[in-house]
Amino acid sequence: MEGPLTPAQADTLRRLRGDGPALTFDPELRADLREQLETRLQPWTDLLPDPKFARGAKPLWAGKTPLGRVLTCEAHHVAESARPFLWSLASVRGTVAHKAIELSLHRTDRPSPLELVDAAFERLEADGTSAGAFLGELDASERAELRSDVNNVVIDFLDQFPPLQPRRAWRAATELRLTADICGGRVTLQGKVDLALGAPVGSEAGRVFIELKTGATRSQHVDDLRYYALLETLKVGVPPRRLAVHSLDRGQLATFEVDEDVLRSAVMRTVDGVARLVQLHLGLRSPEVVPNPVCSWCCARDTCEGSTRWADTDPDAL
Repeated sequence: MEGPLTPAQADTLRRLRGDGPALTFDPELRADLREQLETRLQPWTDLLPDPKFARGAKPLWAGKTPLGRVLTCEAHHVAESARPFLWSLASVRGTVAHKAIELSLHRTDRPSPLELVDAAFERLEADGTSAGAFLGELDASERAELRSDVNNVVIDFLDQFPPLQPRRAWRAATELRLTADICGGRVTLQGKVDLALGAPVGSEAGRVFIELKTGATRSQHVDDLRYYALLETLKVGVPPRRLAVHSLDRGQLATFEVDEDVLRSAVMRTVDGVARLVQLHLGLRSPEVVPNPVCSWCCARDTCEGSTRWADTDPDAL
């Protein structure tokens, strides 16, 4: 039997549900958005080889990360793309936490947070991925530190969200992948939603997309969610009703509504980002340098003029 909700859980539930009726969307919206994307991108994507006919050709991948990087600073995107990805305790922390939260939603035996964390370690180490291999190479102290950190994240989630596992109507899904092939398969748009709740009813929006963060909410998190809303519309024809970013360690939930203006704005952002990716991928121009807060952790900060310019703007940045 479910117990009463804490004030934090009740507030989360209220804000995720929102006020007012859900929007109903035109069934033709899906086709309209795709046409906008493909028409605006065609001058650039026509320059890419067609994977269906060109041997060895692959679609240009436009996931959340490359889009966000290239729109922030093209030089940063090029530098990071050339560097092989290496796991760290900080980066693998989110992966383990998301796996533990996923297990909390789907296991029926109500395990403790620490049992969920240990099960997440076990599942990731058994799946043969690079994250699991990294976890398997940690020494005892590193593993204990990571285990403690992730346990705190899981406790924060369970304390701040209403129990989701017993409620079938929630239709809770974690790590929900969204993919759209556009421009004749020359470009693949892709995203992954941390937590999705609910479902559309006909043409009426009814789903909520939630990003779970362990730090402060940034504007890029909202851009990412709007991108996911666009992909969801291209996939099922109806966008999510609401978008949310939840900072677990701060206990802060920010919610955003979705309408056609939001989706069309996401189209323009995606067109801008994909066009830049194509141009840089084909070497049509040199990457633009845009000094910004990312300079503080960019892998090219020691040699890039942007880092120097950013440090001159904000002496505490580097």
